Amino acid sequence: MSQHGDPAATPYRPRATLRDVAAMAGVSIKTVSRVVNGENGVTPAKVAAVRRAIRQLDYRPNVSASALRRAGGRTSAIGMVLEDLANPFSSAVLRAVEDVANERQVLILTGSVDEDQDRERTLVRAFTERRVDGLIIAPVGEDQGYLRAEIEAGTPLVFVDRLPQGLPADCVLSDNEGGARDAVHHLADVGHRHIAYLGDLRIIPTAQQRFAGYQRACLERGLPWNPAHHVHDLHTVADAATATVRLLRSADPPTALFASQNLVTIGAITALQQLGLEDTVALVGFDDFLMADLLKPRVSVIAQDPRRMGRVAAELLFQRLDGDHGGPRRVVLPTTTILRGSGEIPPPAI
Repeated sequence: MSQHGDPAATPYRPRATLRDVAAMAGVSIKTVSRVVNGENGVTPAKVAAVRRAIRQLDYRPNVSASALRRAGGRTSAIGMVLEDLANPFSSAVLRAVEDVANERQVLILTGSVDEDQDRERTLVRAFTERRVDGLIIAPVGEDQGYLRAEIEAGTPLVFVDRLPQGLPADCVLSDNEGGARDAVHHLADVGHRHIAYLGDLRIIPTAQQRFAGYQRACLERGLPWNPAHHVHDLHTVADAATATVRLLRSADPPTALFASQNLVTIGAITALQQLGLEDTVALVGFDDFLMADLLKPRVSVIAQDPRRMGRVAAELLFQRLDGDHGGPRRVVLPTTTILRGSGEIPPPAI
């Protein structure tokens, strides 16, 4: 009876070691180590013999162990803590960091925190225990002071999207207040005076900044201040859709919406389509998203640049790893207004 494909019948084969490679190549263990680590001082013939043995034995270096022997104990890995990897914004930031890290042959360990302060600490602890060379963090906790020991131990930190609290450190941010202000000014220029605000969780600093931009623009344009048109703590598509339906069915509905986050924008679009108001109520969202330009009407947005944010954050981190010990830096990236149609719907004629 054939036993092919039966895992239980497959003989155990331990991983090849440096000693195995050295024996097959007919060289010393030290010579193999030099070839594996790319060091000089080995003749071409011996290099060829070692590489041939590595291929035949399928030898794989123990990266963790070798890192402990390298100068500075580098592990060629960085940790990345993001709000939600399923969110297009977070995934775009991650991809940009990955592109920079790949250029340096550095791996990324990453995880989502889902606005959970305890999970932020847990992920950071897990990554630092694995001796990552540095960390890029989108903070959710109210105090990042617990990371002071990591900075003092020489672990570079760069924060993205949100400012760290209780800790001076490098950070890369978007102009959240300015972008929200631009959205309201644009809707007012189209002729709207009753512009509703659909906001994310109020505890999130970016949500606070965007609401501040909305407030500032309303004051600058002399728009009526109607608290009934300010809806906060919308963190899912379903929450935003439900709130938008309720708002538009009220006795005093707005003629335009400013949705302050991409998932909130998608929820608002869902509600507008459900009510048949997508061509009647204007909408500008903060954050671009996939297929925003394919919907009908196409969605006008205040676009951040998450890929640039990720690249700048990664470059800052590697500058620190390369020995830059200057003071903390804050980089604020501008937003871009993209007019596609939904934000250009005029208010109904009186």
